Amino acid sequence: MEALVIRGGSPLYGTVEINGAKNAALPILAATVLHGGVYLLQNCPDITDVAMAAEIIEALGGRVRRAGKTLTVDTREVSAWTVPAELMARMRASVLFLGPLLGRFGRAVLTAPGGCPLGKRPIDLHLDAVTQMGAVVTLQEGEILCEASALHGCTMDLLFPSVGATENAMLAATACRGTVVIRNAAREPEISDLAGFLCAMGAEICGAGTGTVTVTGGRPLGDAVYRVLPDRIETATYLCAVAGCGGSITLTHTDGSLLLPVLEVLSNAGCRVEQQGDCLKLQAQLPLRASGSIETAPYPGFPTDAQALMMAALLRAEGSTRFSETIFERRFSHVEQLRRFGAEIETAGPTALVRGVRWLHPAEAAGSDLRAAAAVLLAALQAPGISRIYGIKHLHRGYDNLEGGLRSLGAEIAREYDWKFPA
Repeated sequence: MEALVIRGGSPLYGTVEINGAKNAALPILAATVLHGGVYLLQNCPDITDVAMAAEIIEALGGRVRRAGKTLTVDTREVSAWTVPAELMARMRASVLFLGPLLGRFGRAVLTAPGGCPLGKRPIDLHLDAVTQMGAVVTLQEGEILCEASALHGCTMDLLFPSVGATENAMLAATACRGTVVIRNAAREPEISDLAGFLCAMGAEICGAGTGTVTVTGGRPLGDAVYRVLPDRIETATYLCAVAGCGGSITLTHTDGSLLLPVLEVLSNAGCRVEQQGDCLKLQAQLPLRASGSIETAPYPGFPTDAQALMMAALLRAEGSTRFSETIFERRFSHVEQLRRFGAEIETAGPTALVRGVRWLHPAEAAGSDLRAAAAVLLAALQAPGISRIYGIKHLHRGYDNLEGGLRSLGAEIAREYDWKFPA
């Protein structure tokens, strides 16, 4: 099993450029299927989830080419409406092709999506959204068949402000006849970015980023050039890495306004955080201060994707921090792995209490999902000595060269098969 070898215990210093957001790029890639055209997507991260989305587009008949950070997507020859089961099983975001396929062809065939094991994440909200627009959903032999001779306008109330369900509803609504009003919509920045891309195609969308999104369907769509917004969770990852290890970092091509709750926690912990244009600077002097209580919540609350990262950053903080996870019921898989480094963490249902320790020690540990793997890596960076981290395939799902970025800050990281650290 492939592993990373880390020699931790040193502060981090330097500058890193932030990549485009995984969670914005994936729905935008799905959106290209809505209309046969050629699309130029700039600042698109080179990660396995994006590569898998490209595979789905190509399986449907399209073409995707990468040149640096730019993807050229040609969907003029897309003619299939069935996403292969083996591709559906590899990525949660594969369900985002439901809305575009239904909107373009009047039918879509999918199977249950895969992804990180974060507990129950049913797609009922997605199916309910398209049903309210006139689609008929049939389950047969493990497949989900959605059909609609013509989607129509409606007003829908989402039971939960699900990001994916909001995106699928917007995608399908773009192709419907009439106006769709989505209430209790997710407000994440990635929703606004999807709306920006759809509007660049010619769609008419109002209210993205608020609790009510209005889509006037049936507008003519065409080719588009679009730049993906910066990844706020990648930004949080580097900030938490430096906060936990000590040192200073300048992040370029990012936007601190997209993760204000994270910046607030880091500031309260004793870090100095400053935004200058598209640069975000952080200085951390150890020990940090514990942060009392952190509760995940839909945007603009504290992001669930940053929960494990912040926990890793506060393992050595003075005092105790209580984390409450309200989004996913199985998002503490990293806790047992962090304990291997000497962290003191107690869990009870959806809460975890972190009591700061003075020292961490090296260990062998593994990440079972994307953010858990990143949290384990952040703990290893703080522990003097040699640690080994497994499950690194999860890192490649969502981070474009995280290893290289950390090395540029002075971290000693190598693949197990070729590691050699200076004495």
